[in-house]
Amino acid sequence: MRFHYPELLHGGDYNPEQWMEQKDTIWKEDMRYAREAGINTLSVGIFSWSYLEPEDGVYDFSWMDEVMDNLAANGIKAVLATPSGARPPWLAKKYPSVLRMTENRLPNLYGGRHNACYSSPDYERKVQEINTRLAERYKDHPALLMWHVSNEYNNDCHCPRCQERFREWLKARYGTIENLNRCWWNGFWSHRFTCFEEIESPSSIGESVNPALLLSWRRFSTDNLVRFIHTETEPLRRITPDVPVTANLMHTFPGLDYFKVGQAIDVSSWDNYPAWTGDARDLAVSLETAFKHDLMRGVCDQKPFLMMESSPSAVNWHTINPLRKPGTILYQGLQAIAHGSDSVQYFQFRAGRGGSEQYHGAVIDRTGTANTRTFREVAEVGSALKKLRAISGSETRNEVALLYDWNVRWALDDAWMLHRGNQKYEETVLSFHTALSKLGYGVDIVDETCDLSRYRVLVAPMAYMMREGFGEKLKAFVSGGGTLVTTYVSGWVNEELLTYMDADPSPLQELTGVHVDECDALDDVTFGHFSWKGHRYRVKEVAELVTPLTATPLASYTDRFYACKPCFTVNDFGEGSCYYLGARTDADFLHDMLKYVMNEEGVWPLLDDLPDGVTVTARYQGEKRFLFAMNAAMDEKTIELPDAMHEVMTDKLCYEHCAVPPLSIRVLRDEE
Repeated sequence: MRFHYPELLHGGDYNPEQWMEQKDTIWKEDMRYAREAGINTLSVGIFSWSYLEPEDGVYDFSWMDEVMDNLAANGIKAVLATPSGARPPWLAKKYPSVLRMTENRLPNLYGGRHNACYSSPDYERKVQEINTRLAERYKDHPALLMWHVSNEYNNDCHCPRCQERFREWLKARYGTIENLNRCWWNGFWSHRFTCFEEIESPSSIGESVNPALLLSWRRFSTDNLVRFIHTETEPLRRITPDVPVTANLMHTFPGLDYFKVGQAIDVSSWDNYPAWTGDARDLAVSLETAFKHDLMRGVCDQKPFLMMESSPSAVNWHTINPLRKPGTILYQGLQAIAHGSDSVQYFQFRAGRGGSEQYHGAVIDRTGTANTRTFREVAEVGSALKKLRAISGSETRNEVALLYDWNVRWALDDAWMLHRGNQKYEETVLSFHTALSKLGYGVDIVDETCDLSRYRVLVAPMAYMMREGFGEKLKAFVSGGGTLVTTYVSGWVNEELLTYMDADPSPLQELTGVHVDECDALDDVTFGHFSWKGHRYRVKEVAELVTPLTATPLASYTDRFYACKPCFTVNDFGEGSCYYLGARTDADFLHDMLKYVMNEEGVWPLLDDLPDGVTVTARYQGEKRFLFAMNAAMDEKTIELPDAMHEVMTDKLCYEHCAVPPLSIRVLRDEE
């Protein structure tokens, strides 16, 4: 299901149950404040289980009825949550099976937020019971817009039930214990199993270093959660089939494969908390946030996503929690829209008087008034979103894809080689995203399972693991005219982490046209260099020694014992080309190299020659194009326009150029 609402959503997490005793005043005041801030949606019920079901089988929806009616009466839509993200104490006391067990096989006590076992039959039953009642009660309510399932699904459980499910998962994947032993290379250390019942999940008191076991457990944990999501959403989809379902994700959270989770929901949403500093460091913060926005759009097939949470002021969970300088909240919100979000939402709408988040940023802070800078800036966002309502539901049409694959990350995280425990996969992918962004390209982020046919260029850094079928997909992509850019530490192992041998070469070898002879790990005081097009560039951390087979060398090392060995090559394959970078380099080379590749392949940026600090993205509504120019620098920048464009926020025409003030975003539309 594709979610679409005729205007951009503006709202946040709302916890009216915390103010039940003052509802006659506070609730009415909340609605007035929401209207003043241009808020048209509020997320309710996220942490409400103890109010909705104060004791087992005893339900009280009367207060939620009143909340939903208040929202509808004030023209506000509800993102109605299922309460599984935090259980009431009685549930853990009466049904101890709902509590997770640690990897050291110790049962958790009640506490925190997520602490539930996704394999617990009691938990599944109680979640389905309350979700069924929510769906039946509010299926026809005019305020209901969307279902928000749970909250920030995370972590795993090692209880006996999960162990048994893990073994069943292994049986389904490998068929026989002999095949598992073969795929896991269990002859090493004499770890051959004689039956599946001997296998335990990873633990510091047991097996903790077998890469194949660690990878299988992570894959199982994702599949087990996805199974639970289907269980949780079954009554919602059955009773309200036309109401979309979302789950709020956490960008590069390492514990789950979000591309798989994305298949279980209708629209992805995520919780965006950039560590803004108010100084020149915000440029890097903005670029990292852009990468995360694109990733969260990518996990649900590039459909418009939702920024479900962001802080309208200082958070409370960093060691140092600075205020947001004026203009930051508007920039933060419009940046999300620029990268494909259809919402700007906050945590939280009204700050609580107690609890661990009492000092977390809120639209209505602890003073309980709207006479604050934060409220005025939130209202400014609301006003801006109304002017941009035509963008709602619009899509991205990027020609460049960037590979980020959770399976690859997991494999590298546990790989005993090079910089063990610090392979820098995420940082490497981010560095390529940053280079592409600075060059003026919009970027879609994909994993190895995604369709590549819509793209002209695929950038795949450190594609260490080749999942089944991915090699053939890459060959079809390049032979059909696509351009592949890949790097060091790519194509080393198959889906089961078994290395390729010369007799069974990596699928990438034919594409890259090089053979990797050796790979050097450099410490933080050791550097190499290479020259390309008259410039000298630095090599750091990783340097491969390769032998060209069919590839043409473009640049070679100039020092160390691998001087004169090629480090940057190109190989023609069918109608396309594959560029191979054999060394980790600084940002200057990534920028120059990608600019060269794009020019060679005729793939043009959204805007040329962007000033430092400015990035651009585009969204399309039919034939209309909306261009977002984002300046995260501390001074004003000017962008050059090839044609006259209409500045949406000011309703003015921009001709040859457009000034973009510091920490601000211009929204431009092609002149009709």
